[in-house]
Amino acid sequence: MGKLNLKFLAAILCLFVMAGETTAQSKRPKTVRLFNGKNLKGWYRFVEKRGRENDVKNVFTVENGLIHVSGEEYGSIITDEEYENYTLTVEFKWGDNTYAPRADRARDNGVLLHSTGPDGGYRGIWMRSIECQIIEGGTGDFLVVGDGSDNYALTANIAPQKEGGGRVFSPSGTPVTIHSGRIDWFDRDPDWKDVKGFRGAKDVEKPLYEWNTMVCVADGDRISIYVNGVLVNQATQVKPSKGRIQIQSEGAEMFVRKVELVPLRK
Repeated sequence: MGKLNLKFLAAILCLFVMAGETTAQSKRPKTVRLFNGKNLKGWYRFVEKRGRENDVKNVFTVENGLIHVSGEEYGSIITDEEYENYTLTVEFKWGDNTYAPRADRARDNGVLLHSTGPDGGYRGIWMRSIECQIIEGGTGDFLVVGDGSDNYALTANIAPQKEGGGRVFSPSGTPVTIHSGRIDWFDRDPDWKDVKGFRGAKDVEKPLYEWNTMVCVADGDRISIYVNGVLVNQATQVKPSKGRIQIQSEGAEMFVRKVELVPLRK
């Protein structure tokens, strides 16, 4: 075969490879940047006793490319849109300030998934939802922020309960369904205390003031929580399985530098 024909075949092969790469790239789900680094476009604020977009104390602001959650009043920022079947990545770190009634207690906030119903439907503060907890010593816990009915529930495998202890996630444990309350992450310190600065012996959350990454994979009626690359909790039969996303203010200052969502292909 002549050199010209070989060059022609090589060119055709190259075109096929490039076309394949372009097709593969076009099939990849696009990352949705829920925080643009400039403002809270795509979100709205809801503050306890003040209501929607009445954040007079600037609990939720954007400063130096970060979401600043002051913690001074309870409430949340809430996405305008509902989402289902996704991987959500949130990068956060704690600040110094804490406020009553949790001024001397463990720094506490959270990311609330599948939020439905009215603003403030839960205790006049948050939408009813499934919470991926962010709290000193307990980041990665699940909480059902619901109305006690079957409309808000999850099932998780838990380790054998010790007297006086909580429900602790264990992949090989016994399935338990809850409509309220919490499922602790798998290595939560059994001697956890609700005190400011608490740190458990086996915490995967990084030390105070360092950046942490929480990844929540919402796949159908399953939610898996990863903290700094470690699978810390997992639930199935989650109800509801779609809704808005909230980031809480619950008495502690927190900074967020990334909120990104990648749809799962179905």
